[in-house]
Amino acid sequence: MVYAPVPDDPQLPPIRINLLSDTQTQPSRAMREAMAAAVVGDEQIGADPTVNALCDRVAELLGKEAAVFMASGTICNIAATLSHCRAGDEILAHESAHIVSLEGCTHAALGGLQIKALPGAAGQFTAETLRAALRPPDRHLAKQTLVSVEQTTNLGGGTVWSLAALTEIVGIAKAHDLATHMDGARLLNACVASGVSPRAMAAGWDSVWLDFSKGLGAPLGAVLAGSRAFIDEVWRWKQRLGGSLRQAGICAAACLYALDHHVERLADDHRHARLLADGLAAIGGITVQRPHTNLVYFELAGSEPSNAQLVTALRERGVLLSIMGGRLRACTHLDVTAAMIHDTLHIIRDLLAGADRLPIAQPALG
Repeated sequence: MVYAPVPDDPQLPPIRINLLSDTQTQPSRAMREAMAAAVVGDEQIGADPTVNALCDRVAELLGKEAAVFMASGTICNIAATLSHCRAGDEILAHESAHIVSLEGCTHAALGGLQIKALPGAAGQFTAETLRAALRPPDRHLAKQTLVSVEQTTNLGGGTVWSLAALTEIVGIAKAHDLATHMDGARLLNACVASGVSPRAMAAGWDSVWLDFSKGLGAPLGAVLAGSRAFIDEVWRWKQRLGGSLRQAGICAAACLYALDHHVERLADDHRHARLLADGLAAIGGITVQRPHTNLVYFELAGSEPSNAQLVTALRERGVLLSIMGGRLRACTHLDVTAAMIHDTLHIIRDLLAGADRLPIAQPALG
């Protein structure tokens, strides 16, 4: 078994259309210039003015008292859950949520926490499902401490939790003395798609974070926000996890640039996702989940060709996408143009027309 990433085969052609993830974006020249010009200091002692400016801005954007800069969104989730909960506590989250399916069981490994996986369509559980999962305190059972949602849903298809649904979930949680956490990896995608402000979307949630290395196009970085007391506790976990940084303003400058230049243009990614979905739906033998944002999940009818065969054949033509949750996933972002979408659709049509000639599948990406 190999846990380390396997480098791409150097004999394959260069990747010219990268639909693997919005994490694949390259920092633009202007973003790199902003990073090079950043005023920096020691973030670990609060002396990096660019990091401080970013945290203040995100806290204001989300309507919270304070915020902290992190290297990744996964660390935000881990530090938040470990700050909200104690060993033996239970978190309630959707069964396909990132903290359940894509974080290496970290919450159990590091915090001794268990997660009650809630069912629901498109990555979202209903208020009724949450109420049914709640129980009175019982010394024989884990203490239920936290309710977590993912905005947008990843394995659910990039769907957007409505403001009404989020408000109802918060109300139930608070009525039962549970803390609330929002995994906001693509929160700004949700805000652009729905027209709801980040502050309104995050209202009532005790902790919420933004990821800058996805649709916002920064090379790394996420910011977790909440009350001052909560962020103070998060700093203990940031230190314990080795997440305290030094001259991190170089990276924070990219995030500030993204807030200034890359938020409104998320609508372009959503438009390209719809373009791709419409084109795929017009191809015989493909079933497509209608995208809310920038994620396009689709499936092939029958067993031939397989998802893995199509991914392999596309990679051999310089197109990269993934398999997630057993489905094919394409993700649009700022480095994907409408012309690339049309090119991808042309290639897929050609490949499926000659499906009997597709290559033997290599290990699936994603």
